[in-house]
Amino acid sequence: MRELVLRLARENPRWGYQRIAGELRGLGLTVSASTVRNLLAAAGLGPAGKRAGLSWREFLRAQAQSMLAVDFFTVETIWLRRLYVLFYIELGTRRVHFADCTPNPDSAWVTQQARQLAWTLPERATPVRFLIRDRDSKFTRDFDTVFRSEGVEIIRTPIRSPKANAIAERFVRTVRAECLDWLLIVDRRHLEQVLRVYVDHYNRQRPHRALDLRPPVPEQRTLQLASSTRPGDVTRRDRLGGLIHEYSLAA
Repeated sequence: MRELVLRLARENPRWGYQRIAGELRGLGLTVSASTVRNLLAAAGLGPAGKRAGLSWREFLRAQAQSMLAVDFFTVETIWLRRLYVLFYIELGTRRVHFADCTPNPDSAWVTQQARQLAWTLPERATPVRFLIRDRDSKFTRDFDTVFRSEGVEIIRTPIRSPKANAIAERFVRTVRAECLDWLLIVDRRHLEQVLRVYVDHYNRQRPHRALDLRPPVPEQRTLQLASSTRPGDVTRRDRLGGLIHEYSLAA
């Protein structure tokens, strides 16, 4: 009985003693509200509203497979022109979807990028339920409407809280450190080509600690003992002029 009372209280922090007692009665268990109150007090759980609810980290972990995050970052060209890059990242798999880049991310452009991704949502095995975004004014009402029409709930992060969208922010740090900080970008077309190559590498080849050192979209590979692999059996593929190296077993 005690374990069940504590479970109901922890999973439903807004439930009071009477509500928990009522839920137990619905399960065929008769217990008074005062008994529930005493059990919660003994376990250090206070009244409804004072018990800790689901933390942001716990919420992300529980819903990761059905969540997307979206964000912008900027890149300066050699002509000192600023380009804005829009991307999405799946929280569960860490797979990145590069949308596009533009010098002028107005409402029409941003909304069109939302439509292009929304058209692919019905094809997913796991439906998207939530989209995390910050409060950047570039995310307009029309942008939100596109996703809401697909049954996706928009979650806006608190003001000046980049950690609330930490996975997207981590990708920005990674793409800069491993790619963009080492290249001179000429124009929008050049940036688009570079990012498409890097995102393909990121999704299919780059190992991730959060995924047990597997890429987000792993290729089917034949397992082979490390002791039986010779250096000559491994081939290297250079991408972005040799900035990125990808390794595979020789056919």
